[in-house]
Amino acid sequence: MNDISFYQEYWWFLISLLGALLVFLMFVQGGQSLIWTLGRTEEQRRMLLLATGRKWELTFTTLVTFGGAFFASFPLFYSTSFGGAYWVWVLILLCFVVQAVSYEFQLKRGNVLGTTTYRIFLLLNGILGPLLIGTAVGTFFTGAEFVVNKAAVANPAMPVISYWASSWHGLEAALVPQNLMLGMSVLLLTRVLACLYFAGNIADEALRENCRRRLPLESGFFLLFFLTWLVRWLLSTGFAYMPDSGLVYLSPYKYLNNLLEMPSVLTLLLVGVLLVLGGMAGGMLGKRRAFWSAGAGAVLTVLALLLCAGWNHTAYYPSVTSLQSSLTIANSSSGIFTLKTMSVVSLIIPFVLTYIVWAWRALDKAPITPQEVREEH
Repeated sequence: MNDISFYQEYWWFLISLLGALLVFLMFVQGGQSLIWTLGRTEEQRRMLLLATGRKWELTFTTLVTFGGAFFASFPLFYSTSFGGAYWVWVLILLCFVVQAVSYEFQLKRGNVLGTTTYRIFLLLNGILGPLLIGTAVGTFFTGAEFVVNKAAVANPAMPVISYWASSWHGLEAALVPQNLMLGMSVLLLTRVLACLYFAGNIADEALRENCRRRLPLESGFFLLFFLTWLVRWLLSTGFAYMPDSGLVYLSPYKYLNNLLEMPSVLTLLLVGVLLVLGGMAGGMLGKRRAFWSAGAGAVLTVLALLLCAGWNHTAYYPSVTSLQSSLTIANSSSGIFTLKTMSVVSLIIPFVLTYIVWAWRALDKAPITPQEVREEH
């Protein structure tokens, strides 16, 4: 393995890890989508919002970091997807912007829109955020409608390397059933994690009971969508490329073969799924620590799926319009100098994670109580 191949795979691993952490942290969005479902009284709704309000910045920061890491390490993906499928990304960013505004202003005096309006914004963010992100990630496996022509950079009149072949600019991904199934899986997973988090971190027995009652329904729908998507994914034809020539071709059972050829990734997937199942079962039995089991399982599962999308000579962003325009970690990455420099910077990641863990423990040192909500400004 030459130098640049190592750094390309290293950075795909980091991006996959950030994506997995983002899905885990989107339990905040899942909680927002359950505001009125779980909160039967205003006090209960305030407790739910206080619980998610203490964590939403972690989700937003991870999303921004994920986008920044993608831009720095694989700039051709960034320019192709963000520049072509811009309606999807604009909607995602808009969802997160209104989330920040809602937490800031919903309870302030002189609020002209009213508390309910801002909570509706949070509800929309809770539903559309995970659904759109899951649908967008689905195109990593089903493909998107774009064309890449690197020679166009020498055209002084229009030096545009890539362009989108559909006038829908990314929204057409929602018309692919497999993409929607993954989007629904992400949404339902965030709702499962939210139920588990609330049950373990809010000291209100009535609210905890609401979470336990809701958990089997959310878990059942999640398993229905995710397992259906997983089977179709394993049996689908994937997009591979020849390492020497870079030629992209269709490969039957590509993602299943990836798992079989990368036992460590297969282990991550199996352990992750088992942890998620164990967390859901523990939550139904009333175990307060079930959130961490399911959360760790979600991270491992998403990490394994994203690694399958880019490793083992796989095109991580296939083009269904022009097969040879498909993006791989080999043809879309930054140069060796940039990748090496960023790899040195990435060594601070463990320290950042340590700070996040410390801050999380400080915020969750004691469960949220009705009394705390009455005193919270």
